[in-house]
Amino acid sequence: MIAEESTAWPKVTSPLSDEGLGFSLKWNMGWMHDNLSFFKQSSDYRKSHFDKMTFAMLYHYDENFVLPLSHDEVVHIKGSLFEKMQGTELQCLANLRLLFGCQWLFPGKKLLFMGGEIGQKNEWNHDCELDWQLLRDSKFHRGLQDWIRDLNFFYRDHAALWQADFERDGFQWVNCNDREKLVLSFIRMNSNKSEQLLVIANLSENHYDEYILEMNKLGTWEKVLDSNKSIYVGVDSGMNENIKITTQPINKMNFSISTSLAPFTLLVFRLVH
Repeated sequence: MIAEESTAWPKVTSPLSDEGLGFSLKWNMGWMHDNLSFFKQSSDYRKSHFDKMTFAMLYHYDENFVLPLSHDEVVHIKGSLFEKMQGTELQCLANLRLLFGCQWLFPGKKLLFMGGEIGQKNEWNHDCELDWQLLRDSKFHRGLQDWIRDLNFFYRDHAALWQADFERDGFQWVNCNDREKLVLSFIRMNSNKSEQLLVIANLSENHYDEYILEMNKLGTWEKVLDSNKSIYVGVDSGMNENIKITTQPINKMNFSISTSLAPFTLLVFRLVH
């Protein structure tokens, strides 16, 4: 059973034997509202809203959460997900790919209401069909649909994204404090840590030729997912297919990595050795 519940009532997903309500999962309404509030901001104003992208991890382990982008936010004159994004059409679609990438890569199960996967422009209306003509008329919206397809396959094939969703050892921040550059980075791991995925999200409109991250050990990371590839109608620079950890110390860490970051882009690297 899944609880669509928006209060802070405790132990919704705890068993009855622990005085819980016995639900399997609970919607994380706070995550949805915080993330949509952030993505509604233009790049110039996102620094003052940066905490909204990280706050949900402070209480993530209190319940077994679903990360929803639900019907609640695309009805009653709230507009579609596409309409909530800022900038040109291409920037709006890049931001949608980034939003969905964050949803799929952060811990928690996933829920996406119909129409979001094609970048529907109109608010949802139960009296008519979805805007399917967008897929016929626009390669940009087909690219968004392809991104959702590949996110689903990627999620299925990588246990690091679902096996330890509700275990503290399954998630580790690399840097959640870079408000100035608007970049988030974290690592997802499966239960025995045999698979590790490094996620880097550039939430800004800026391009960074050399973005440096602190790391705690040596290794090589292979790029396995890029929201900015040309197959999704992104720019696809073809750079940074692999990045190696160097012995250049940064702050308190002995090692670091460097990669380029395109605007409004999410990258995923897999630790290969």
